[in-house]
Amino acid sequence: MKMKTMLMVLSGLFLTASLPAHAQVRIGVVSSATGPTALVGIPQKNTVALLPAKIGDLTVEYIALDDASDPTASVTAVKKLISEQNVDAIIGPSGSPNAMGVIQFIAEAGVPLLAPVGTAAVVTPMDDKKRWVFKTTQNDDIIARALMEHMVKSGVKTIGFIGVGDPYGENWYKVFSALAAAKGIQITANERFQRQDASVTGQSLKILGANPDAVLVAAAGGPAVLPQTTLRDQGYTGRIYQTHGAALPDFLKLGGKKVEGTILAASLMLVLPEIADSNPSKKVATEYIAAYEKAYGSRPATFGANVYDAGLLLQQAIPLAAKTAKPGTKEFRAALRDNLERTTELIGTQGVYNMTKDDHSGFDERGRVLIAVKDGGWTLAK
Repeated sequence: MKMKTMLMVLSGLFLTASLPAHAQVRIGVVSSATGPTALVGIPQKNTVALLPAKIGDLTVEYIALDDASDPTASVTAVKKLISEQNVDAIIGPSGSPNAMGVIQFIAEAGVPLLAPVGTAAVVTPMDDKKRWVFKTTQNDDIIARALMEHMVKSGVKTIGFIGVGDPYGENWYKVFSALAAAKGIQITANERFQRQDASVTGQSLKILGANPDAVLVAAAGGPAVLPQTTLRDQGYTGRIYQTHGAALPDFLKLGGKKVEGTILAASLMLVLPEIADSNPSKKVATEYIAAYEKAYGSRPATFGANVYDAGLLLQQAIPLAAKTAKPGTKEFRAALRDNLERTTELIGTQGVYNMTKDDHSGFDERGRVLIAVKDGGWTLAK
């Protein structure tokens, strides 16, 4: 009897040992759930719970950290995820300067970064370090071209520019000023402010003194509101344009009547009821919004969708990388990077991704629509 029992135990041990181990992928997430960029980071943090817990035969664990909108804390978080958690990829950080600050470290470690940030500077110009970064928002030039087309049609001849004094604002000025020069539009004022600033009175007075036909504000999240409300308070009556960084419900809530008439180019998510059912992204965006509303009782900002799209990109690339190597190894991370770069016609919440070795954003004109603020809400611009 004892011998029979021992044989059964040994048989069970052999059976257990012969089964393939249940592999696990570890994904780090760094968001700015607190601090000046919180209006961007909160929906991104919340979206983590909606990402797939299983991809193919692999389980996925997400390790989420808050950098409090501090670029230095972003670096600390990324280093911790790499050295202590051995993550296979990282989603984040929320802010453009934060993402720029971690590129060196993810490249040295060979860990793919899916950056849900505005500035194209995280992936352009492409080099040996940025080849590890993939961007899940529209590049500035795609948005800027849509705004420029509207300005030309509207007869804008002079424009004032005010942007955040970090990579987001700087790259926007670089892209926009080139387009303006090509179209014969003169930039009569060029101002900067910091995301944490409580006042932009000095900068707005200079813009007001230049009396431009229109003003472009280049900022993301809550900080996008301050220049516009200040200009309106000071009596500016010209048209004000915003980038896709203003595409969040709180822009309408914080700005009130002072943001009425704003023109921006951004995700179709803002105007889904007006989007044709034939648009492939409408179904994906609708599913994401429904899942978010069920979980949190509120509609997500488009910034959360940038994290959701990162999950879709990984969902496609992870099984392909797993054919090459096991998760948790440098070989797997390299294969994951390679397969992210081969992404073709992946339908996301805001457009369709086609990555190449030179284009790690992958959006085309399908990734944006021209939007106006009307009666306190979003509508397609006419």
